[in-house]
Amino acid sequence: MEVLARQSRAFCPFLKTTSPATLRTLSKSGKTDGSRLQAIARDCPVMGTAMAVQSARSYATSTKPTLFKNSQDKKASIPSLESVHAQAGVFDVSKGICPHGKAAMKAAEQSTKPNVEVTNDYPKKFDYESFYLSELEKKHNDKSYRYFNNINRLAKEFPKAHMSKEEERVTVWCSNDYLGMGRNPHVLKSMHNTLDRYGAGAGGTRNIAGHNKHAMELEDTLAKLHRKDGALVFSSCYVANDATLSTLASKLPNCVILSDASNHASMIQGIRHSGAKKMVFKHNDLIDLEKKLKTIPVETPKIIAFESVYSMCGSVAPIEAICDLADKYGAITFLDEVHAVGMYGPTGAGVAEHLDFEAQAKNIVSDRHIAARIDIITGTLGKAYGCVGGYIAGSKYFVDMIRSLAPGFIFTTTLPPAVMSGARTAIEYQMKHNEDRIAQQTNTRYVKSRLAEVGIPVVPNPSHIVPVLVGDAAVAKLASDLLLEKHDIYVQAINYPTVPVGEERLRITPTPGHGKELSDKLVGALESVWEELHIKRISDWEALGGLAGVGQKDSSEVLPIWTDAQLNIEDSTETPSATFTSDVINDNTAEASA
Repeated sequence: MEVLARQSRAFCPFLKTTSPATLRTLSKSGKTDGSRLQAIARDCPVMGTAMAVQSARSYATSTKPTLFKNSQDKKASIPSLESVHAQAGVFDVSKGICPHGKAAMKAAEQSTKPNVEVTNDYPKKFDYESFYLSELEKKHNDKSYRYFNNINRLAKEFPKAHMSKEEERVTVWCSNDYLGMGRNPHVLKSMHNTLDRYGAGAGGTRNIAGHNKHAMELEDTLAKLHRKDGALVFSSCYVANDATLSTLASKLPNCVILSDASNHASMIQGIRHSGAKKMVFKHNDLIDLEKKLKTIPVETPKIIAFESVYSMCGSVAPIEAICDLADKYGAITFLDEVHAVGMYGPTGAGVAEHLDFEAQAKNIVSDRHIAARIDIITGTLGKAYGCVGGYIAGSKYFVDMIRSLAPGFIFTTTLPPAVMSGARTAIEYQMKHNEDRIAQQTNTRYVKSRLAEVGIPVVPNPSHIVPVLVGDAAVAKLASDLLLEKHDIYVQAINYPTVPVGEERLRITPTPGHGKELSDKLVGALESVWEELHIKRISDWEALGGLAGVGQKDSSEVLPIWTDAQLNIEDSTETPSATFTSDVINDNTAEASA
């Protein structure tokens, strides 16, 4: 047994980390039927097999030479301990993992305790680490495992970033900082001043020590932006959606939530947490929505939950028609404008405001405006406004009820004062300036038109999102890697569960800083990658009958939300390239902002 132990120490972590004294104690802890160590070892698929090998070797040595024709035959007949481990499939030398070592070590520890008899019939504890590993293996096997790149955006070089090494410069094409407000000098100055005066953190939750003028001023600004009575700020819009839907729907008696099939995970989670009845209607399908509304008594409280811009496909909800159905069947509307605030409307209040663009631009107030007909609006401070946080806006009593009852608000530390100050500055800036929105929209048009020219498939939509269809998770990852490694372009691959299996894509989001030169470089890089990986083009999808709106016959033209007139484009046959016209950071501005 000692020979076996010495030979196995190089391969088994249990034997390698167990002292000789412990092994001797364990070997003497058995009953009359033999060594306890041997009994445990026989139960191990590695040690048990190794012991059998050792026994065979001993037997072969003691038998007559006629058993083997020569020493080489004898050696070949007895497998090595290394091969025993490999064949058992339970010991990975490269990882240093032996799943049987932990249980054996526990038996060794128990054997050293006085008056404790180690038995072999105790139940095994749940193997948590193996469970974690198996779940990760599932993600690897279906190619949905998520990889993260080290991308460090540079304020003075937007939209450039550096990777792990500062000299490794890349162009970021998938940021949700849609307008580049994360580097706006007014925002940075506001944050610097607030940070220097009020410090890093808020000091607690709103109801303990975190209620301050920055929260109050930010909420007042948000209420004015959406022309609502009140607003409430959360740590993120995920939390805002989850906390609001779960609280509201759980309090409304017998509430039914009608949820768009493409709603964000935060809304889905909030609906689940509410415990309310849920009815899912087909994406942007008014006929299916009304069909479901008809099955609910008019007196029953109901919430229609949907988004304005759906971020992975770029589609836009028929907001006005949904409001009509809500009025008809006695429902309230819950509109997520996360990917639209800052981006649409004359003041950046979102798509609901944009649908009454001219009237809103003239500051005409009407309760028939679409934005006014929305009962609850949720938005983010972390995308077009370049900061972090989320919020809701609605009636005075609604906001106060969520503030008073939602655990996601009550028990969460308040955002730092500097963050709230910067967000407020960003909102107020975008309420007064349209240049960034116009530049972003014209750059988006240019990218979409150039990709169409070379046959790169873009899922058609009227928004600022450019979803480039790949159709395979592994290929999408390879395409993303090639863009980064060969062309210094960062575009993240999007796969399940964010998008359906088979509709994997690259999600491109032009900003005001992505002018014609960078856009042409992007298109050239995509052409190269498509050629190298043999990825389907528009014509290929047409031959297959189309997918996700790409290559589908008899499909109607999709017009952008922003019209030519709103973008000040006189000739609609040409899409001009836009230059980033908002404040650009330079050394003098940075010094003034400090």
